[in-house]
Amino acid sequence: MSGTMVQTLIGMGAYLLVMITVGLWYARRSNSNPEQYFLGSRGLGPWVAAMSAEASDMSGWLLMGLPGVAYFTGMGEAFWTAFGLWVGTLINWQIVAKRLRTYSQVADNAITLPDFFSKRFHEKRKVLSTVGAAMILIFFSIYAGSQFVTFGKLFGYVFGATDYYVVMVVLGALLVMLYTLLGGFLAESTCDFVQGIMMFIALLLVLVVGFFAAGGFGDIAENLRNFPRFTDIFGIATPALGADGLQQVSGGKPVFGPGANYSLLNIVSCLAWGLGYFGMPQVLLRFMAIKSTSKIRESRIVAVTWCFISLFAAVSIGLIGRAWLPDLLKTAGDAETIFLHMASRFFPPLLAGLVLSGILAASMSSSDSYMLIASSALANDLFKGIINKKAGEVTVMWVARITILVVTVFGVGVALSGNQSIFRIVSYAWAGLGAAFGPLILFSLFWKRTTYPAAVAGMLTGGVTVILWKNVISQLGGADSPLRVYELLPAFVISCIVIFVVSLLTKKPSAEIEKEFEEAKVAEF
Repeated sequence: MSGTMVQTLIGMGAYLLVMITVGLWYARRSNSNPEQYFLGSRGLGPWVAAMSAEASDMSGWLLMGLPGVAYFTGMGEAFWTAFGLWVGTLINWQIVAKRLRTYSQVADNAITLPDFFSKRFHEKRKVLSTVGAAMILIFFSIYAGSQFVTFGKLFGYVFGATDYYVVMVVLGALLVMLYTLLGGFLAESTCDFVQGIMMFIALLLVLVVGFFAAGGFGDIAENLRNFPRFTDIFGIATPALGADGLQQVSGGKPVFGPGANYSLLNIVSCLAWGLGYFGMPQVLLRFMAIKSTSKIRESRIVAVTWCFISLFAAVSIGLIGRAWLPDLLKTAGDAETIFLHMASRFFPPLLAGLVLSGILAASMSSSDSYMLIASSALANDLFKGIINKKAGEVTVMWVARITILVVTVFGVGVALSGNQSIFRIVSYAWAGLGAAFGPLILFSLFWKRTTYPAAVAGMLTGGVTVILWKNVISQLGGADSPLRVYELLPAFVISCIVIFVVSLLTKKPSAEIEKEFEEAKVAEF
């Protein structure tokens, strides 16, 4: 092992040691009861709520997936995806955060998302909580796998050998599992706050240094001008691929086709990413856990600002990387390592290790959220809610820990399945959660007439439509078929229609549910 590699690992190891320490620090406080473990007793400050929500949401996708898309096919898809996410973040914090914070407490102090749906509609048979928990277990396990792919790519690059991919996927997964098991929601949220800062600093450092290393605006623009439609937000670059699937290179320059128009359908598909925010449990839980409604405005400013700057930096890094290292990365999967290449070339090894820890931060902040939310879904919503309603707190906590272990194993399986595109894995899980929960969150919070049968039908419709659209419907027709739209969009719209129609066709909610709805509209905590 070279001295450079050792120094890089020391920098990354220092960061990991801090995260384990945080988990140990919160272990005693967080393990006192399920509400403390799963929701931190609604005690998050505005900065921790904001930063942990965004860090857990963006994941390794922000530092690897999004720059990789910008590097490989240019600005079109990356720009519209980032813009949709930023608008979704803004609207979610603006209209959902306060109402969900109050309603989740008014609704018999719900501590998980399935628990909120169940208590919001006063269900007795726990169908909503069961379906919600199942959706979370399916899509969050896939989501966790995308983060373990990040671990494998990161450490495979650091060690300079793809042979380390499997080993580092497993070790990274075990590390996150360890401090999530120890500290629960408080440890996870505090770690995510630190990790959000790390991600932000890493992005800005690589962006600023990369900008000057690539020669500034003039040289970057001149280099990218050689690649047709690369900087056109209404177009997309088309890398010319050889028989081996690698982008062709001629005279030291990557070969591109003439490019293509980025149609209105493509743009709408990318913007649809923003719809996912309304159904993201890792973000919605922060709304439920914030200390008081008076802190939400401060949290919103922090979250929206962080999101805008970070997304701008991520897309810019991909473009700068293509201008500076044009022929280095020849597949879409390899392009997701452009951040790694730039960080390791710009900074001395020890500092590079700290910068690369930004990727660890991104992946850990998301995968710990996925594990904890999945464990709460099974332990609190399925086990205690349905299987054993008399289960004690100690039993529930042990079921939660076992679930974390199971989700970790499943996520590792996803990471080793052969699909190593972080961007594509995330997009599927994002669509599933966004369509299953997003429409129901909006109708539950803002339409009193929403009925219990409609809630069940809408949740099932959203999740199932994503699976069918992704794997069956989108395969029909040619490449330009409107059926190739991002599966989140049709699933979200269809779920909204189902909730609306079924609500009108079924008996209106009870006077007790309507009274609770009105109370939540004006409540302050």
